Amino acid sequence: MLQVNDVELTPNPHALKFLLNERLLKFETRHFHSKAEAANDPLANGVFELPGVLSVFYMDKFITVEKSRETQWGQIQRPLIAFLKDFDKNLIPAEKVPTMPGLDDNSNELLKKINEVLNQKIRPALANDGGGLEVLGLNGTTLSVRYQGACGSCPSSISGTLRAIENLLKKEVNPVIEVISA
Repeated sequence: MLQVNDVELTPNPHALKFLLNERLLKFETRHFHSKAEAANDPLANGVFELPGVLSVFYMDKFITVEKSRETQWGQIQRPLIAFLKDFDKNLIPAEKVPTMPGLDDNSNELLKKINEVLNQKIRPALANDGGGLEVLGLNGTTLSVRYQGACGSCPSSISGTLRAIENLLKKEVNPVIEVISA
């Protein structure tokens, strides 16, 4: 039985982070932007049954739900807590072995170093705010990323956070790195 231990505000006024008593995933992050995308994921699909849900992001021990501007949190919070209480965690699809784009035994050293910095300094901070960061690829020294969860539509992630990530990577990895959001 999943239990919501706490609900946290995120920098995105239309997203809340629901902290759970049990781990949902060990490695992966899962982000769905529609009920159709979540069709094969019973957890996310069930959350999309609630009125006004725009996206569902989950990892580790939390779920972040983004709602439409017109929907009030009262329409989502109590039904979500009730849904989670009755949800069988064993229905969550099995995780795949974690891989990063371009990361294999012969992978680009620059991309490996970028991911090390992201894993140590960026992803934990974004997870604290109910979000995540997916690396889509590296073309030369241009890193393409996609925000997940609360960060996906948060105004500060689109400009300020992106610049902060780029500045950190320039300082710690390579001074000519450019970071773009897809």
